[in-house]
Amino acid sequence: MVESYSKNANHNMRRPVVKEEIVELMRTRQAQNTGFLKELEDFARKENIPIIPHETTAYFRLLMQVLQPAAILEIGTAIGYSALLMAEHSPTSKITTIDRNEEMIGLAKENFAKYDRRHQIELLEGEAMDILPNLEDDSYDFVFMDSAKSKYIVFLPEVLKKVKVGGVVVLDDVFQGGDVARDIMDVRRGQRTIYRGLQRLFDATLDHPDVTASLVPMSDGLLMLRKNVETVCLDIEEN
Repeated sequence: MVESYSKNANHNMRRPVVKEEIVELMRTRQAQNTGFLKELEDFARKENIPIIPHETTAYFRLLMQVLQPAAILEIGTAIGYSALLMAEHSPTSKITTIDRNEEMIGLAKENFAKYDRRHQIELLEGEAMDILPNLEDDSYDFVFMDSAKSKYIVFLPEVLKKVKVGGVVVLDDVFQGGDVARDIMDVRRGQRTIYRGLQRLFDATLDHPDVTASLVPMSDGLLMLRKNVETVCLDIEEN
């Protein structure tokens, strides 16, 4: 059994923000995973490990095939599912992925050893804020952030320094089951740190002239950003 995630964790990810019948359609009618990606998807579901759901999987297939990014950065490896998905559909990409959870790192290493057949993926172990400033590459084409939601606003300024002009950043699970649209007093106390962090993220990005931002109502919400200028200065002060 995987110990890192309890059976009751991540309740917001199971509260669809799109009509349930549409979610069901997206998850059943779009092409299903096969081979090792299906094995990883089934394992994650069995062990309650949060990986991107099927509708986001289908979307990432398209993104990778359209963008064909040369260099990808991922924050939040988990078992390596999304990194391997991106590698599968963008076979010339070099992927750097960061995680701090020792149990997830162990599982990801096993999966990369078995399935990263083109040796596209490099796993860096540790705290993202310790690693990001020291990354040698400062011209990533695509970044996927799927880690602690309250820390997105902390990570993003460092991430944007590493993204080339025209690069795309995707941040996952930004709707928190619809909580972000509610008054903070209506949000469970245990979720308010996440709520505040995401509101700061929205304040800093959604109307910023140096990035093009779009909220995508898919899964538990994606925030997509395009970096438009070399130096992006975000206002990340707490209210």
